[in-house]
Amino acid sequence: MKALITGFLLILTCGAVLYGQTADSGTEKQAFHWLALGDSYTIGASVKAAERFPAQTARHIQNRFQKETDIDYMAATGWTSEDLQDALANSDLKQHYDWVTLLIGVNDQYQGLDTGGYRTRFTQLLKTALRLVQGNKERVCVMSIPDYSATPFGRGSGSIHREIANFNRINYDIACQYQVGYCDITGISQTAAGNPSLTAMDHLHPSGKQYQLWAMKLFERMSRLFQ
Repeated sequence: MKALITGFLLILTCGAVLYGQTADSGTEKQAFHWLALGDSYTIGASVKAAERFPAQTARHIQNRFQKETDIDYMAATGWTSEDLQDALANSDLKQHYDWVTLLIGVNDQYQGLDTGGYRTRFTQLLKTALRLVQGNKERVCVMSIPDYSATPFGRGSGSIHREIANFNRINYDIACQYQVGYCDITGISQTAAGNPSLTAMDHLHPSGKQYQLWAMKLFERMSRLFQ
């Protein structure tokens, strides 16, 4: 998808989204630190920063639990799992996060990279995510790859649908193997075929409205961390 959706690369934005600062006491509550790993779906290509699914999820956290959320994004349009690995290897990340999401693979599919290599790279990425949460499996969530065959760009392509399903079987199997969370948003993405409002103006990426549905589903999984 690099050839299709090249754009500004946001490698790491520390404190990119911060909600719920307390002003009455002159101090701030300790923030909930989230590392969002991925590609254009994480960085929210074609939508405003506030419409990205991590940003919308953070608002749910603030509204329900009055908890600040500090999000570091390591994601860029066009990134494959290999690109994400390279970025992590050359980054200066915090040594500890409270929550890590991992959504990567659509560009592996689009560029025709083999599923065997994806399995190896995804496993390594998940191990890195676990290291960044001190091995706490409840604080890592893999997100499934959206099915862009439901968009105007990919509409009607059975091969896209099948290939995305193959990549999702791999990331699901690995998530189960390492006993981390899994948030399946592929079904939501497929409803865009009958609802144009769920696709952005570029006819490929999710709209803010679709990201809102992702955020609601992810928030349901994250809620247990605050209870």
